[in-house]
Amino acid sequence: MSRRSGILEFAVLGLLRESPMHGYELRKRLNTSLGVFRAFSYGTLYPCLKTLVANGWLIEEPGNTTEDALAAPLTGRRAKIVYRLTAEGKEHFEELLSQTGPDVYEDEHFAARFAFFGQTSRDVRMRVLEGRRSRLEERLEKMRASLARTRERLDDYTLELQRHGMESVEREVRWLNELIESERAGRDLKGLAHGEAARDTTEGAPGVLPRPGDTPGPDTPGDTTT
Repeated sequence: MSRRSGILEFAVLGLLRESPMHGYELRKRLNTSLGVFRAFSYGTLYPCLKTLVANGWLIEEPGNTTEDALAAPLTGRRAKIVYRLTAEGKEHFEELLSQTGPDVYEDEHFAARFAFFGQTSRDVRMRVLEGRRSRLEERLEKMRASLARTRERLDDYTLELQRHGMESVEREVRWLNELIESERAGRDLKGLAHGEAARDTTEGAPGVLPRPGDTPGPDTPGDTTT
């Protein structure tokens, strides 16, 4: 499994843990709630769903809304298939939530993990946040060293672009510091003005976090399954 397909499977399981959905609803949620998935298409999503069904983590059910029932005979199309998380799927998702390996700190994977922090235990959230911060601090040091070596050879626009990239990383490090401090203090994120920090982080750094309005922090739905 590629890293990118693994992130998609994780996100699909997480969204279906909230409630069953059909493919269109899933794609819409991936696009609107998790900005990192804007480039995904039905051609990517449906093979992922089939794999999850084959693994026993999802089951397919016929749509049971009135709209679905009426549309099928009129259009000649099948009623929409609804995907539901199985008990095994929920257990697998919880196992994925507990993982804090190096891949979790990468841009796209971190964005997906952060979107489901409302379903993640505090100790795991702390490990993910601290790991992400450490990864970015390493990246920042490399960027500074590279800039120091090449500064004299760069034109003004290239130099400004590199500075902008560094500032974006620095903003995310500051944002992570605030989140880590809040986690340690046991404060509710709803009491933080962290929305601006999250939006600042996205500027000049596509894929690090969802775009403005998509930041999943305090608005991320909690576990509604029983």
